[in-house]
Amino acid sequence: MKGIVLAGGLGSRLHPLTNVISKQILPIYDKPLIYYPISVLLLAGIRDIAIISSPRDINLFKDLLGTGDDFGVKFEYLLQDNPGGIAQSFLVAEKFIDNDDSCLILGDNIFFGYNFSTLLTNASQKLNGASIFLTRVNNPSEFGIAEVLENGLVASIEEKPVNPKSNMAVTGLYFYDNQVVDIAKSIKPSSRGELEITDVNKVYLKQSLLNAYQLGRGFAWLDTGTHDSLLSAGDFVQTIEKRQGQKIACLEEISYNKGWIDSNQLENQAKKYSNSPYGDYLNSLLKEKS
Repeated sequence: MKGIVLAGGLGSRLHPLTNVISKQILPIYDKPLIYYPISVLLLAGIRDIAIISSPRDINLFKDLLGTGDDFGVKFEYLLQDNPGGIAQSFLVAEKFIDNDDSCLILGDNIFFGYNFSTLLTNASQKLNGASIFLTRVNNPSEFGIAEVLENGLVASIEEKPVNPKSNMAVTGLYFYDNQVVDIAKSIKPSSRGELEITDVNKVYLKQSLLNAYQLGRGFAWLDTGTHDSLLSAGDFVQTIEKRQGQKIACLEEISYNKGWIDSNQLENQAKKYSNSPYGDYLNSLLKEKS
């Protein structure tokens, strides 16, 4: 399975912060925002990952992440010349996806919850059609909302419904089989001129192949698209890390625990960040297994 992080767009809701830099480079407490969606792909066992971004920002991600060798994965960098909707990702990444299934995650989404790795593994290994991840919200008219049947299949999806059929919002995490590229090619731009991911999902829905994973009580889904949500996300990560003594979205830690990098590679990463608490944390991981 291939992984895709969509890190394009103008980030206009965050201006002037994003006038000259991608919002996915902005800090969420102690890490760049893009670490968080990448960590979800790693937890799902995905090691072949494409980063989609704009011509202005693509080199920033190359400088930040490199080839992926430091994390035991492979990064490929793809250009999105003009933002054309989430579903445009599959057209940009067509050659990258090739004959594989794919997982798409939006570059400004943060997920945190118990046993998330197991849920992701199940979604990637039992893929039949498409799978979306849902979470309960108290303002469903502001989200894409899904109605789910008892067998886990999605019965309906509506964008920002006036009279929502449920309060389960569609998050920015999607698993698709290989037909997603052809489906993305077949849909037409919406009234705002974009290829909408909801239209892709509705094709799977008509085929009775749209599955739902519902994130339960105590699970956090954070969208960092506004100044307030960006600050709240940083506060949330700080609180969890300080309280538990464990980091969220530490890419080296995930890769080390999965056996994708060895202790020498982890030690090299710790030396790279030797003057920061992040480096101290990587050193603590080495001591735990020594």
